Parts: sequence; C-alpha cells; structure tokens
Amino acid sequence: MKAATAPVQRPSDARLLVVDACGRLSQRPRSALAETLAPGDLVVANDAATWPASLVGTHVATGSAIEVRLAGRASLVADDVETFSAVVFGAGDHRTPTERRPLPPALTVGDALALGPLTAHVIKGLGHPRLVELRFDDDADTIRAGIARHGRPVQYAHVETPLALWDVWTRIAALPAAFEPPSAGFALDWRMLDRFAARGIAFATLTHAAGLSSTGDPALDARLPLDEPYVISATTVAAIAAARRRGGRVVAVGTTVARALEHAAARPGGLHAGSGLADNRIGAATRLTVVDAIVSGTHEPGTSHHALLAAFVPASTLARVDAALDAFGYRTHEYGDSVLIERAHERSRGDAETSRCRAVAAEAALAA
Repeated sequence: MKAATAPVQRPSDARLLVVDACGRLSQRPRSALAETLAPGDLVVANDAATWPASLVGTHVATGSAIEVRLAGRASLVADDVETFSAVVFGAGDHRTPTERRPLPPALTVGDALALGPLTAHVIKGLGHPRLVELRFDDDADTIRAGIARHGRPVQYAHVETPLALWDVWTRIAALPAAFEPPSAGFALDWRMLDRFAARGIAFATLTHAAGLSSTGDPALDARLPLDEPYVISATTVAAIAAARRRGGRVVAVGTTVARALEHAAARPGGLHAGSGLADNRIGAATRLTVVDAIVSGTHEPGTSHHALLAAFVPASTLARVDAALDAFGYRTHEYGDSVLIERAHERSRGDAETSRCRAVAAEAALAA
C-alpha cells in the first residue's frame, strides 16, 4: 500500500477490493459500490461532522509552544463542550510525522493552556505524558466559537497541503462530533445514495464521535480507540429490524459504525435507540451480532482499524487481503482506496452462507 497524499475525497480512480463471505477477492471501481451491494441490504453511515480539533497555543507556565489535539468527550449533548480528553504535542506542526513530534512540557493538574482566544486547564492526567483531560474556562457558545475560529483539522504528514474544514466533512455531515473524519464515508455522495435507492438498498445513519487514528507513540496508540460517544436514532434501529426481516445485510460504512452498533447491541435489552459511550474493542475474538459487512479504508496491520477487520474474516483471509492491497498498490489513509468485506461464512448467522461457500469450494475443486 502507499499513502494517499492529496485531500480528494472521491478521486475518479478510487478502487474497491471486495471480499465475499467465501473469502474470494475481486477488484472494482469504488464508484460501483451500489452495484456491488444487493437489493434489500441496508447501508449505515456515520453522519458526524468533524471538529477543527487541532489547537496550537502555549503552555502558560513555561511559555512553550504546544499543539492540543482534542480526542474525546463524554457525550454528544450539544452544550457538553467544556471537558475533553486531549493529546498534547510540543512545538511543531503536521509536517513532522507524529512519531517524531516532541513531548509537551511536563503537564500537571491546574496547568493553564492558552489556545488562541480560549484558555483551558489540565484537570487530570490520563496515564501518559501526552494524554490529559482538560476543561475550557468559558461557556459553551464561546468555546464552540473559539474552536471554530482558531482550530484546524487534525492532519498528518502524508498530506502536505493544509486541510480546510470542507476537506474533512463527508457529504452527509450533520452534527459536529468527530475529532477526525469518519473517512470511510468519503466514498458516499448524493448520487451514490440515489443509486442505492434505485437498487432497493436502504440507507440510514448514526452519529459517532470518531477519535484520533494515531498519536505517533506506540504505548498511546495501543490504547486506541479511546472511549467514543454515539447516538443511534429510532429510525435507524427500525431500518436494521426491517433489513433483518427481508433477509438483507447490514453494511457498516466505517469502523466507527461497526463499533457503535456492536456496542449498543451488547447492552442489556439489545440494540435500541439512544446514546452510549463505546468502550469496546472489536477484533478477532469478537462475535458480531449486527454488522454483516463493512466498507472501510485500507489500513496497515498493527492499527486498531485493521484489527477490527479480523472480526469479519479469519487471519488467513486478512493476510490475503493485505497482500492484494500491497501487490496492487492500493492507497491507504483517509483519502485512499476502500475495501468491502463480508462477514466470513463461519462467522455468519445460520447455515445458508456456509452451504453456499461449501458449494463454491466444491465447484472450484472440480474445476481444478
């Protein structure tokens, strides 16, 4: 794989690697996503708009330059914007890879951080020199306005051009909630949604506060994803139930959607409308109960996003996916290409898919 370096959400040559429930791989243009899905399927996407969550400023006690990247909050209540978890870097900007960014000055409880028009105070350390909980001093309207005026989108060194806010908002963006874009949704636009409808593919959304994808520090990256709040509407819960009744699949657009749906379904009473705080980690040991397939960006092994894909397919299939992405030069990161991975037959509900895949295997054996 190679890094996508231009902030273009829907390049004309974007590709889609499709992995079906029998483990077969095929390549298609990403623009053919609607034609790749089946009538009766339900596509669920994250409609979170993205905060300009990178705030440069000064550690008041030492006068040192810092960059604060907002990383989490407890809920999606509109006025609940005083307290955030945040990752703090020393002097520098996105042009320096995160793994080479210096540590901030030692941060202690009570330290003031001057961040443009805003002031925040450290109220808690979170077990790592970079990770703290901070509280802004002002009221909700002033905080939102200050972040909007002073903040920039979180950015990494593989994209050199400074990002504008419209570069990190999907076409379905609604409530500002995410700290980095739910970038699997970059594949969608209103024409794609029209094609879903024309093919009898349903569409629904939820809101999930997508957090930071990397900090550059291995110990801190191992804690990702951090806890992330979400809201699922009654309309979306009803759409999932309807898809189940008609035998359609639930297709999550992005790891955040899979995380929110599976977290909600694991609570007492099962999947229902309302808010939650996703503290789950999805991986090879996870038994999925809601999501049947996922549309995702291409992710490097070792990342939490890549680990989540292991809930859909066995390690051997995921290794073949990784090899194909490398061999064919798929672009990775938020502006890269995509994969569509169906849940493997041995991880699916019921026996119909298992029987189909056994038939496929037998046919292949005879052909050989």
